[in-house]
Amino acid sequence: MLRKEEILLIIYFILVITFLSGFTIIFFITYQRRKNKLLQEKFQAEQDFKTELSNVRMEIQEATLKNVSWELHDNIGQLLAIASMQLNILSKKVDEASHSTVNEVKDLVANSLSEIRALSRSLNNEVVDYVGLEASVKNEIERFNRLAVLEAKLDIQGKPYQVSQEDSIILFRIIQEFLSNTIKYAAASKLNVNFIYGRDLLEILIEDNGIGFDIEETKAGSGMLNMRSRAEIINAGFLLKSSPGKGTSLSLTYPTKITTNE
Repeated sequence: MLRKEEILLIIYFILVITFLSGFTIIFFITYQRRKNKLLQEKFQAEQDFKTELSNVRMEIQEATLKNVSWELHDNIGQLLAIASMQLNILSKKVDEASHSTVNEVKDLVANSLSEIRALSRSLNNEVVDYVGLEASVKNEIERFNRLAVLEAKLDIQGKPYQVSQEDSIILFRIIQEFLSNTIKYAAASKLNVNFIYGRDLLEILIEDNGIGFDIEETKAGSGMLNMRSRAEIINAGFLLKSSPGKGTSLSLTYPTKITTNE
């Protein structure tokens, strides 16, 4: 039989061990929670920094594009307008043999002035704000068709609704970047842009029948990175597909948070 003192000592040791074990467990749980919280805060801070950096970069790009737009409209546009007026005056003074040549130059200057103004509108975010996403894309499609570099088509499905001004600019710049790359690199003859308005998603599909490229082997350039980072800012799904000889396609899924009544 154990003596009373020995029993009390054993109970004491059991209580001490239980207390230390409980304290260790509580300390470990508290430490892990604190550690996880710090990691989450660090991750969130990094994400906020990246978002802020992307926003600043976008603001700089938009300001640059706006300045270019003003320069095109105010300087080059004005020079072409003056040249057009001078040609109108000249056409009344030249002989019949030179008249057709002057008219050809007049048409060329007039077409150039029209394209400069259209390009100026597409670069100015205030114009995109005013006319909206769909009209801005339509303006680009019409501009490409006038240039006769390829056959471009815009197709609308579903009931159109208004997209917020800030997001419209971002979506338009992504589309504009893709269209620009198609013109420069794809050697395409056809380009299709589809707007599919759903209940809570706007899906934008763009396809060309150009030469395509191997996405895995092609180093992502600034254009591709710009498109992807812009899509992330507005939480839009971004999927770029391409392969050699099979053209390139882009799918954007924009969560509109708009519900329509059936």
